[in-house]
Amino acid sequence: MSIAIYGTRNSSYVRTARITCIEKGLAHTLEEPQQGQHPWKRVPILRHGDVSIYETSAIIRYLDEVGTGASLVPATPAARAVMEQWISAINCYMYDTLVRGYAFSYLGARIAGRDPDPEQVRASLAAMDRDVGRLDGAYAHHAYIAGDAVSLADLLVAPIIQTISMFPEGKRAVAAAGNLSRAYAKLRARPSFETVHEGMPG
Repeated sequence: MSIAIYGTRNSSYVRTARITCIEKGLAHTLEEPQQGQHPWKRVPILRHGDVSIYETSAIIRYLDEVGTGASLVPATPAARAVMEQWISAINCYMYDTLVRGYAFSYLGARIAGRDPDPEQVRASLAAMDRDVGRLDGAYAHHAYIAGDAVSLADLLVAPIIQTISMFPEGKRAVAAAGNLSRAYAKLRARPSFETVHEGMPG
C-alpha cells in the first residue's frame, strides 16, 4: 500500500518525510495538501491506508517503524537522547533561524518577484551563523549527529542545509563549518537525498 505525503516539493520538512520513505524502502507519492488536513495548515501530512498523521517528527518515526532495513533510531539510550535533543532543537529553534529567518529573506522576495531586502538579510545573519556553528559542533565527534549511523535527526538537518546553501551567506557559512560540511557531503550523496533533491540547487 503506497504512502501519500501531502505537501510542497520545496518544503524542507516534506523533503525529510520523503527521504525517510526512501531510506526505509517505502513507496510514496507526493500530493497537493488538502483543506483541513492539518489544524495549523502546515505540511507534511501522511496518509497510509486508514492512518493519517501530521507533524514531521511523528511522521518520520512512523515511517521508521513500518519500513524495512536499518533503523533510523539509535540503539542506545544515550544516542537516542542525542537524536531527540537535536530533533527538538531543529523544530523549536533552528528551523526558525535558518529557514524562516535567513532563507525566507531570499525565498519570500523571489516569490514576490523582487530582490531581497539587504537589511532583512543582514538582520538574519548573526543567528544563522550561530546555529550553523552549533550544528558544526554537533558533528565534531562522529560521522553523524547521534553517532556513526545516520538517524532521523540527520534527515531533518540535510534539507535545511541544502536550503541555506542556495544563498551566498549560507553557502559560505556551511563551507566554513568543516564538520557540518563533511556530514552534509555524506548525506547529500545518499540515493534518498539525490532522488528528492533532483534538479534543486545547493
